[in-house]
Amino acid sequence: MVRIRLRRVGSANQPSYRIVIADKESPRDGRFIEVVGHYNPRTEPSTIVIDEDRVYYWLGVGAQPSDSVQKIFTTVKLNGRYERFKAGEEKETLIAEAESLYKNRVKDPRTTRPVEKA
Repeated sequence: MVRIRLRRVGSANQPSYRIVIADKESPRDGRFIEVVGHYNPRTEPSTIVIDEDRVYYWLGVGAQPSDSVQKIFTTVKLNGRYERFKAGEEKETLIAEAESLYKNRVKDPRTTRPVEKA
């Protein structure tokens, strides 16, 4: 069975994660099939970047997200867009919608932290 899960990267006490497609029996930081995004919980707010086109493909062929990845998908509202994709909505429209959500985040020049536009 293929899973969508997190792979830990980063130095000691400074974790960040890659969102990867891997076989269920592979170790956490072991062999994987493809990297589809990354997640950094140390920034405020957390940095989440996902290649939704590839995630749609892997979900379509039966990959199951882990619990932690499912929470990340819920945070970026990927689940709702994927349901609309399955219902027949155009993939390009959904991906453009997701990109517009990412573009609304701007970095504060004093702290380099992303902040929401007013």
